[in-house]
Amino acid sequence: MTGTFYVIGVGPGDPELLTLKAARLLEKCPVWFVPKAHQNGDSTALTILAGSVATEGKEILELHFPMKKVRMHQAVDPEVEAAWQKAAEAILAKLNAGIDVAFPTLGDPAIYSTGFYVCDTLLKIAPRLPVSIVPGVSSIGASAAAVNQPLCLGDDRMVVVPATFENGQLRETIAQFDTVVLMKVHRVMPKVVGLLAELDLLDKAVLVERSSRSDQRVRRDLAAAAKDELHYFSTVIVRK
Repeated sequence: MTGTFYVIGVGPGDPELLTLKAARLLEKCPVWFVPKAHQNGDSTALTILAGSVATEGKEILELHFPMKKVRMHQAVDPEVEAAWQKAAEAILAKLNAGIDVAFPTLGDPAIYSTGFYVCDTLLKIAPRLPVSIVPGVSSIGASAAAVNQPLCLGDDRMVVVPATFENGQLRETIAQFDTVVLMKVHRVMPKVVGLLAELDLLDKAVLVERSSRSDQRVRRDLAAAAKDELHYFSTVIVRK
């Protein structure tokens, strides 16, 4: 019998935001494949879940995924594709041995998650593979909670934009939506601040770094924040 592959959202950082279902399945799976962004670094997902789930007795295998952009409908960087393939083959070996495998991923798997790339690669090799996606608390929701405000109410319209992929249409996007969530703004903050200033929306925007974590920081002076080196996990919410 083939094992089941679980892609499990572990939330944005606070171990207490791990869902009951995520904790139960992580306890159930004897093998965890944990992603990490840097070859010699630690897995952030593992650090989060280890705060709520015992790691003793688990076979924990680390997978390195290069931090390179993936653009939909365009050729994937060979190094990135090779990492997905390597991960899929290692996971499949365990599944074919009848072992359930957990792949913890930051936030919610449905939102810009490496877990889905790995899952798609696996299913290309073994289309009948049992797969289960377990949702988690997103950094988007956690960032809104950090500033005690909603993302959208009533007939509000909201859009989520990966800021590093901004294609010159951000001005139009902001004009069309009531709430704009800009993820991964750490490298483009000066540009974002300049545009918000032009649109007279700086007072409607807030920056949240490392949402839900012990070192979380909320900043409302975005012009000052743009002069600093921001953490990779930085989100700007513009609520008009």
